[in-house]
Amino acid sequence: MNLPNKLTLLRILLIPVFVALVEIDFAGHYLWAVAVFAIASFTDYLDGHLARKWGLVTDFGKFADPLADKILTTTAIIYLVQMGLCHPVVLIIIIAREFAVSGVRMIAAGAPGGKVIAANMWGKVKTVLQMVSIIVVFMLLGLGVPATALVAHILMWAVGAATLISGVQYLWGNRQYINTAK
Repeated sequence: MNLPNKLTLLRILLIPVFVALVEIDFAGHYLWAVAVFAIASFTDYLDGHLARKWGLVTDFGKFADPLADKILTTTAIIYLVQMGLCHPVVLIIIIAREFAVSGVRMIAAGAPGGKVIAANMWGKVKTVLQMVSIIVVFMLLGLGVPATALVAHILMWAVGAATLISGVQYLWGNRQYINTAK
């Protein structure tokens, strides 16, 4: 297994650490949680950069990298919904988009020639916006900023809009797989 794929696996392994730090109530736990989330998010950039730079792009990476991102960001957003800092509709948009994209990827993989569809630019923008917004909100929580709820809702609705746009673009851009599915 190459280094970029190991970084993807590290991101997945950091998710339960993030969860534990959010759940265990001690002074500064949100700051520790956001630090772990930020490290995990950075591995997303790093694994893709190294895979492209060193010519180590693999089908496993094309599949596991976006999956790791989805698990990481969805986990954090579920917590934000639970805390009242993200409207449930935003979470529904995110989950619906991820199921739809995963469905198209499965159809494409089962098509003649077995095409693996990598993340596109809109998907990357959506992921970066999700990760940065989550980092900002958890940082504000950790620092006890009074306007955290307002900032969180603004950021999360922006995430919802970007997620919706990226989902529509992804489905439209890969409609040939949907149209030819049996």
